[in-house]
Amino acid sequence: MQREGEELVWLMDAYNPRTVEEVFRDFKGRRAGMIKALTTVLGLVFFADVGEFFQQCDPEKENLCLYGFPSEQWEVNLPAEEVPPELPEPALGINFARDGMQERDWLSLVAVHSDAWLLSVAFYLGARFGFYKTDRERLFNMINDLPTIFEVVTGSAKKHTNEKLLVSNHSSKKSKSNSKPGSEAQTKYSKAVPSQDEVDDGIEEEDEDEHGEALCGACGENYADDEFWICCDICEKWFHGKCVKITPARAEHIKQYKCPSCSGNKSARPS
Repeated sequence: MQREGEELVWLMDAYNPRTVEEVFRDFKGRRAGMIKALTTVLGLVFFADVGEFFQQCDPEKENLCLYGFPSEQWEVNLPAEEVPPELPEPALGINFARDGMQERDWLSLVAVHSDAWLLSVAFYLGARFGFYKTDRERLFNMINDLPTIFEVVTGSAKKHTNEKLLVSNHSSKKSKSNSKPGSEAQTKYSKAVPSQDEVDDGIEEEDEDEHGEALCGACGENYADDEFWICCDICEKWFHGKCVKITPARAEHIKQYKCPSCSGNKSARPS
């Protein structure tokens, strides 16, 4: 088949030297071609390929596959006859489910399998060219920065982008109050005896960094490992539980904690 010859020639010519950047460029080209086949609009660019793709996937034909090429082109064809193939093969028989599903659902299904194929090709090339751990990790991170084909086809890529912007805008406000005061209080109360997993992951050190220079908003004393503290959700100041008369058990039932100053109650007792 002409496709197999083109693939082999491209592999021999383009990967000398064989680098992470070249494999990523291969990934992006194949991905772009498959997106053309599975979508009608991407940004301001209109792709008419999806109609042609739909027509080519005739359920009356044999097992068909969707291939993407580094040149940003796509092709519906029979699987390679070579065993084992030069490259991992895409999902077989994508045409059989075409008329038994809603078109959008069918395109989404093909998109999921296309994402899996792209990853398998990229890491096959990485293994073949002897990428070490750091190279594989760098390749994955470069790939992971791009939306998946499934996200593009279903429109969830745009939704995820908007969610990330919202998280970024509010990250500073959530840094000290990203969990309910009850569960937060329980974490501080129990951290004097951390689990082995917490020690291994460095969580204990993180907590110490966060509270090591904190002063109680009531008594002005420093944070200590064996003391229960609670944070006000309004002013975000930290307090000894004993200074504001809050126990760990009581904190578990508080949805939003207001310190005495923020609640208008000045009866906080010093330690």
